[in-house]
Amino acid sequence: MGMSYMVLAGIIMLMSWVVSSRLKSKFEFYSKLQLQNGMSGKEIAEKMLADNGIYDVKVISVEGRLTDHYNPTDKTVNLSEAVYNERNAAAAAVAAHECGHAVQHAKSYSMLELRSKLVPIVSVTSNFVQWILLAGIIMIRTFPSLLLLGIVIFALTTLFTLITLPVEYDASNRALAWLKNKNMLNPAEYSGAEDSLKWAARTYVVAAIGSIGTLLYYVSIYLGGRRND
Repeated sequence: MGMSYMVLAGIIMLMSWVVSSRLKSKFEFYSKLQLQNGMSGKEIAEKMLADNGIYDVKVISVEGRLTDHYNPTDKTVNLSEAVYNERNAAAAAVAAHECGHAVQHAKSYSMLELRSKLVPIVSVTSNFVQWILLAGIIMIRTFPSLLLLGIVIFALTTLFTLITLPVEYDASNRALAWLKNKNMLNPAEYSGAEDSLKWAARTYVVAAIGSIGTLLYYVSIYLGGRRND
């Protein structure tokens, strides 16, 4: 794929590893910071939903670690078993963040709606776009339009990662504002929740950077192929 791409991929992989490792260590650290209010992640989530007038969203437990997510299709806040049951700063942060997405949905937050519209498209195209790009590179001299098609499809994935950024940051901001305004956490617990969510958001930043870098790489191949015609 070329030395430049290997260097780019290496840098992005290193960034991803650093952020992911840091995120895990942060969550492990703040998981030991027990809440004075004694509330579990499930109870935190249910209270935030109620305080925002949302009564048609269920809070359920799902298997796995860091598998927490909000599903707008069936209106469920899905919390990993640790977050659902535990009563610590990390659990409070994650539970409130996922409810932040539920609040976005209830208030018709434009970026969330746009992201939701792209989900089925990206889900389908992600299964074959790499094959189109690979075939496009191989056939760059005879059929350059194939690589261009792959670039256009991959650009949708990049757009998806970019739209995800404001969605995730906004959900965290809503979560932290609620935790603070309702005095759910003491200063130390709030600081831990804030730090946890900052590192979680950085994983999406790395993903966006990686997608942009990869897109630019394929564009450079396409332009180089056209110049050599």
